[in-house]
Amino acid sequence: MKSSEPTEPSARARMAHEPSANVLIEDRARYTHIAMLLHWTIALLIIANVALGLSAALLPSSILSDTGARVVIDMHKSIGITVLGLASLRVLWRLTHRPPPLPSVFLGWEKATAHAAHITLYVLIFALPLSGWMHDSAWSAAASHPMTLFGVVPWPRIGFLMHFEPGFQEQLHTQLGTLHTLCGYALYAVLALHILGALKHQWIDRHPVLGRMLPKC
Repeated sequence: MKSSEPTEPSARARMAHEPSANVLIEDRARYTHIAMLLHWTIALLIIANVALGLSAALLPSSILSDTGARVVIDMHKSIGITVLGLASLRVLWRLTHRPPPLPSVFLGWEKATAHAAHITLYVLIFALPLSGWMHDSAWSAAASHPMTLFGVVPWPRIGFLMHFEPGFQEQLHTQLGTLHTLCGYALYAVLALHILGALKHQWIDRHPVLGRMLPKC
């Protein structure tokens, strides 16, 4: 015989009827301000670098001259190395500062998917600038075109990639360029899924996820 007493509502149902709970979770589950700064700085630099890379690849010479293309490419390289440095700082900060837990209303598979997406993003954020740096180091004209960050700070190439037999070096340069491009496409895809997932949780499921990476107003 079924009990006439009402069953306890699920965690998701309670969250939907208790707006104050959302606020409490949001306050308790924010990342540190340093983590937020690194997160958004890296994100904006990646977006800028996508725009620069596409400009250099797609704009015709009638719009972007050889000199202009070289400026764009050099800026692309500088931002890529900057992202690599900031991503290293982000990992060090993550290792020494435990991130806030996901909202308790997340299902197990949602938590696992979120963690997998974060790990994949970290791997690609490192793989993209590293493959670009290797691609540039294997360039046949690398020795005669020193690399400087933002035209100011000298930056070394990866030495062993500059001293292969010319034919093999050119082949390696092409292959590393392909790898760099594939890493870029993979990052765009995972980043899009990451953004769509965050928006779904925030606006459809009504979970306070965006506030985790935004400063408290």
